[in-house]
Amino acid sequence: MSELITTLLVGVSAFIATNIDDIVILLLLFSQIDSNFRYRHIVAGQYLGFTVLVIASLPGLFGGLIIPPNWIGLLGLIPISMGISSLINREENETQEVAVATVEYQDSNATSLFNVQTYSVAAITIANGSDNISVYVPLFASSNLGKFLIIIGVFFILIAVWCYLAYKLTYQTKVADILSQYSSYILPFVLIILGGLIILTTEALSLIKLAASCVCLMILVKKNS
Repeated sequence: MSELITTLLVGVSAFIATNIDDIVILLLLFSQIDSNFRYRHIVAGQYLGFTVLVIASLPGLFGGLIIPPNWIGLLGLIPISMGISSLINREENETQEVAVATVEYQDSNATSLFNVQTYSVAAITIANGSDNISVYVPLFASSNLGKFLIIIGVFFILIAVWCYLAYKLTYQTKVADILSQYSSYILPFVLIILGGLIILTTEALSLIKLAASCVCLMILVKKNS
């Protein structure tokens, strides 16, 4: 029994240590809910992205090759591109908001659980997962199959808890007011900063190369818009 409790505590500690920053992202995502972006997309995206991180960490369990952290760090370009796109296309998004809500509402019930919104949330989760992998690989390597299954079970339960906490916090009056007024302005910068920190801390790119990449992304986004 003591071994089970120890394994549970290890699982909880590992999850909290590697996902504490996700609460902020989830708060901002839940504040963006509308007829096109639903709660199920956030939850499904979280589970999908986290599953990819677990799969990427499996070499630790099998004692195989460890994925280079800087490769994972390059995924930081995903939230950066999302943030830049949101900033550049903000006016267009605001003018089209009513039309999108009315047109896509008719298709919302027929829309698959795994669609663009779900994959976008999953991409953010994966891009923010370099620290997850750096912790999970040695954790899995030091666990047998039984401990691994317990830890994975703890992780997937805590994802639901994390989503529920973020969902509840968005309905706190003060938090909800702040998010409703400023979330659309805050989220792009959070995504850009998050992506930059991921890239720099994993040494995937130097600061100069990161800046050059951001300029290239801005040019590409403007051209596509």
